[in-house]
This record gives sequence, structure tokens and C-alpha cells, in this order.
Amino acid sequence: MKLRPGMAWFALLPMAVTVLLVYLGTVLWSLRVSLSSSRTFPKDDFVGLAQYTRLFDNERWLTSLQNLAVYGLLFILASMVIGFLLAVFIDQKVKAESLLRSAFLYPYAMSFVATGLVWQWVLNPGQGIQHALRQWGWREFSFDWIVDQDKVIYTVVIASVWQAAGLVMALLLAGLRGIDEELWRATRIDGIPAWRVYLSVVLPMLAPTLATVFVLLATGVIKVFDMVVAMTQGGPGIASELPAKFIMDHLFGRANIALASAGAITLLLTVLALAAPLLYARRRSQARA
Repeated sequence: MKLRPGMAWFALLPMAVTVLLVYLGTVLWSLRVSLSSSRTFPKDDFVGLAQYTRLFDNERWLTSLQNLAVYGLLFILASMVIGFLLAVFIDQKVKAESLLRSAFLYPYAMSFVATGLVWQWVLNPGQGIQHALRQWGWREFSFDWIVDQDKVIYTVVIASVWQAAGLVMALLLAGLRGIDEELWRATRIDGIPAWRVYLSVVLPMLAPTLATVFVLLATGVIKVFDMVVAMTQGGPGIASELPAKFIMDHLFGRANIALASAGAITLLLTVLALAAPLLYARRRSQARA
């Protein structure tokens, strides 16, 4: 019996070492490189915040941040709304529930590269939706967003929402199934409209689940890379450039690891800024409970 606590700590040791040496170690190494003048190989010098100044003077980086803001806002909002509506729909005890649930969740099982390639074909003006509808007689139909600099970022949003909405549905459905059936009986007896119950009662009860969904989607926004590469390669031009692609291009394509590390640290700080308030609020609510 006395060995059990020690064995538990021993079992956790590999994960603790991984966190300290791999995750924390690489973060500290990236921070150190971002403060140097490193190019192809790391240099042991110190240039202060010069790389961060260069980063925010770079038009491509600023464009990627603007695209990230548009993409993140639309992606999170659409995924949560569509996922919630799907969860509400399935929660009505519909026929073939298992089949529908699997169908809605299936896109999330696909890789981002596969999703990007599928949607690249679907949205391609010469092969996809536009081509098909023109072949069927709608000669004036136009849906060329993927080659339009002003609209291409919205095509990435469409593909990403298609993939992520099923995950949101599954998480919120689990939350809905945890709501006491007596609550629904009471609201039906009182004659309260269903939409009002969902808005005023159900959504507040789902607040912890919604917070978890938000964190998952927000971290996915920050690190999105495969989808953009598979669909648009950041184009036309840099119209669909996102920070993760900027970082990978400068890390491997342009041999500028200091600038890439500065971008990575900036994204890390963004993730922490998003996650810290939610984690703090959850700790407070748990402490009060």
C-alpha cells in the first residue's frame, strides 16, 4: 500500500519529463532564437526585439494577421452556431440518429489536407460547382471565390466549418443529453416557447461546454496550416496567407529561423491570452461550487 503513491508519481515521470524538456524546452529555445540574428543556423548573439520589429513591419505578416482575424471570427461563430443547431436537431430523438450523428461527425475524422484538396476541387471554377451548374444550363452562374483575392479567405472558412461543425455537435449533444428531462416537462407545462428555453436556460447551462468548444476552435484557428496549403497555397498572391504558413515558409523556405521563431512566440502569446481568462474563470466557478 505504501508503494502506490510512489508508483503513481513514477508513472507520471515520463510525461513530466516530456513537458519540461520537449514543450517547455522548445518554447524557451524558440524565444532565445527570436532574440538573435539567426538565419539558416542558430547564432549565439542578442539583438533584442529587432526580429519582432521586422515581423510587424512585414506586409505579409500583417496581411496574415488580418486574414486570421476574419477567418477566426467567422470560423468560430459559424462552427458553434451550426454545431449547436445540429445538436438540437439530433437531440429531438430523430430516426436514424446514429447514422446522422456519424455522418455529421465524419468530416472531422478526415485530415486537413484531404479536406482542403476536396474543397479545392469543389470550388474550382473550371471543375467544381460553377462548372457543373453551367453544364446543367445556368450559363451565367458564377462561384469563383477561390481565385478571387477579396473572397478566397471565405472559402477556407467554408471548408473548415464543414470539418469542425461535427465535433461541436458531438460535444454540445453530450451537454444537452445531460440536462434533466424534468426541466423540459416543466417548460412545456408553463407554455414557454422552445427557442426561449434554449436561449435563456439551456445555453447558460452549457456554458462550461461552450467554453471548452471555444478554446478548441480558437487554438485550431491559431495553428491552421494544412487547410490553407492544400486549398490555396496562401494565394492568390498572399490573399489567404495565415500566420502558421508565414512561419513555416520562413522556417524552411526562406531560412530565417529568427523571424519564424518571433512569429511562433507571437502566436503562443495569442493562445495564452485566449486560454488564460477562460481557465481562470473555470477555476473560479469550480472554487465557488
